[in-house]
Amino acid sequence: MPGNRKGDRRERELVNELHDRGFAVMRAPASGSSTDRELPDVLAGNGDVFYAIEAKASNGRPIYLTGEEVEALVYFSQNFGAKPRIGVRFDREDWFFFHPADLYVTDGGNYRVKKETALADGTDIEELTGGSEQTTLTSD
Repeated sequence: MPGNRKGDRRERELVNELHDRGFAVMRAPASGSSTDRELPDVLAGNGDVFYAIEAKASNGRPIYLTGEEVEALVYFSQNFGAKPRIGVRFDREDWFFFHPADLYVTDGGNYRVKKETALADGTDIEELTGGSEQTTLTSD
């Protein structure tokens, strides 16, 4: 399925960007593999902050997550001691991140992120990882 390949490529991009910013990063095994437990797509930490990230990419259409996906992310994050984040990337745009509580909830109990919302309200990767960059700056 071409859609999954694209998602995988986007996920690898995200892993590489976090790694380049000084985070230890790992991707969860593909969903539907040997585990029944819902795992976040990406785990990242730098010793100060830890994120559990559910990553979604879109060609421009709104991104939807089920209530179960978001609940599983929050549950895992709380038990693991990580901050839950939904990472979204629309074609020709950068990654943007949201806390699950900041997402729009549909009448059906799903979560939605529109491209305009991501660009206007999302946290970019600079801001998400900003704390780590400041610790590596040296003053003259």
